[in-house]
Amino acid sequence: MIVNDPIIVKCNISPYPRPMPIGRFDQMPEVIVKLNNGEELVLFKFYPDEITINESELIGLSVEQAKRIKFEKEVRSLQY
Repeated sequence: MIVNDPIIVKCNISPYPRPMPIGRFDQMPEVIVKLNNGEELVLFKFYPDEITINESELIGLSVEQAKRIKFEKEVRSLQY
């Protein structure tokens, strides 16, 4: 990580889809973050039936570190 990389200071996860079959067309949750430089962005979406993401685990990380956590969780879910 480069010293000047923005750091996540706030994280919100949008609502999860409703149970099937009612939630069949609901959107997947989005991870929305605020960085220490004031920028807000949608970091990624995820499938909650495959991985879990907690807001608190992303606070203090860079964008790349947070994306890496998601990637590693996806890889682990595919290995089982």
